[in-house]
Amino acid sequence: MQIAPQRRPRRISLTPMIDVVFLLLVFFMLASRFGVDMQVPLQQAGGPGGAYQGPPRLVDVTPEGVRLNGVAVPLDALAGQLAPLMTSPKDTVILRARGEASLQELVTVMGVLRRAGLDKLVQVE
Repeated sequence: MQIAPQRRPRRISLTPMIDVVFLLLVFFMLASRFGVDMQVPLQQAGGPGGAYQGPPRLVDVTPEGVRLNGVAVPLDALAGQLAPLMTSPKDTVILRARGEASLQELVTVMGVLRRAGLDKLVQVE
């Protein structure tokens, strides 16, 4: 009886795994969106458009809520409270973030005002 020569264990090839990793890398690079997802159009105070005219329309955005000319106003009633202070929807509304107000809170207020037809929003510090 003859004993078969002992075979050395075969090495695992990493080539198929590397191919799969590169294919996944290419897939995710092509499936990803690069660039700006959203742009928030804002005008800077003092920019083109002339001097501010009319009654004050200062909206303070705070972590606690929204204030119009220093008076607390519910967010859903903000556009209605601004209406008597404006002659047209093209009038300037000044937004100011106060305290620890987040950017998301400011963008939310801007969205409410834009849905109400007010598109001339100016943000100041």
